[in-house]
Amino acid sequence: MDSIILVKDIDIAGKSVFIRCDFNVPMDEFGNITDDRRIFTSLPTIKYCLDQGCKIVLASHLGRPKNGYEDAFSLKPVAKRLSFLLHQDVIMAKDVIGDDAKMKAKNLKAGEILLIENLRFEKGETKNDEALAKALSEFGEIYINDAFGVCHRAHSSVEAITKFYDDSTKAAGFLLQKEINFAEKLIKKPARPFVAVVGGSKVSGKLQALKNLLPRVDKLIIGGGMAFTFLKALGENIGNSLLEEELIDEALMVLKKGKELGVKIYLPVDVVAAQSFSNESAVKFVTAQEIPAGWMGLDIGPASIRLFQEALIDAQTIWWNGPMGVFEMDKFSKGSIKISHCIAETHATTVVGGGDTADVVARAGDADEMTFISTGGGASLELIEGKELPGVKPLRKRVEA
Repeated sequence: MDSIILVKDIDIAGKSVFIRCDFNVPMDEFGNITDDRRIFTSLPTIKYCLDQGCKIVLASHLGRPKNGYEDAFSLKPVAKRLSFLLHQDVIMAKDVIGDDAKMKAKNLKAGEILLIENLRFEKGETKNDEALAKALSEFGEIYINDAFGVCHRAHSSVEAITKFYDDSTKAAGFLLQKEINFAEKLIKKPARPFVAVVGGSKVSGKLQALKNLLPRVDKLIIGGGMAFTFLKALGENIGNSLLEEELIDEALMVLKKGKELGVKIYLPVDVVAAQSFSNESAVKFVTAQEIPAGWMGLDIGPASIRLFQEALIDAQTIWWNGPMGVFEMDKFSKGSIKISHCIAETHATTVVGGGDTADVVARAGDADEMTFISTGGGASLELIEGKELPGVKPLRKRVEA
């Protein structure tokens, strides 16, 4: 049996700690943070370390900078928001492992917090470079990973760095622990009926999750762009709708396996179709069998919304990953918003995979009604697929059963 080493299980009192957080927050063109959920959810771990009299060095990435320092990807706005949320000054370093960061880390006193610059300003971060990991490990006697959103990536600050710590000096933070517990409980002991709602544009990204979920769920609802590959597999005309031709056989296999296992699979029965992908284009509501040539389905239609709502009414557990349409455009957001309202109103345990799905829930105003919203889309998907995440694996200690 494996168990995860938790921050509460190790002695951190008075020590210097290096916490890998996930502050990859959305910002507008003026550098204002538009959603600080990821910063907010990191507070319990940071506060716990403050209570233990630690010196704290925080690290995160933000976006995908190309070549070294770029002002647009600086973590300065994050330091400002953190200072506000923690009611204390957060010192900001000008670099990642350069002289400024080292100087400021060296001069830290107990109870002080330093945020180093965007980890991806260093080329080695995404290459899992050990030299960078070693330099980062010098910021803390203790390493804490609280960045669930990047745990599915083998990066220097996530995976390589753990080689410089042993089981008594590395641990998972509270957010990471919560994410893993939710995913494991969902897979092992869901209250039934268990309904998975899967959307988004591509089947390819969700195929493994679908295969892993099928034996575990009672119903599977498929919406979004990925639904058209299934509809095509059933012989429907889907016009110009999104299609992954090479996955038609796989889609048929999923439908066949569902039937064998007694899982009820729901596909859209109607769609909101348009000729082009824009807010100006004319739309029409058509059944899934009647998408005209040259038109494409960009959202689920009213009958599909009703059908999916009926299927969700008696659910006790709902896992939702992926929007029902192109929710970024108001014209094609109704399906995703209505399904969000419907999931929020059920009495089920509702778990929302991060990324776009979390954005839909926030846009619909349903965030407070959901049981749990994951902070990582890709990572939560891989946990559901049953994969061991590279960032989590080194934090497991062997326990003799």
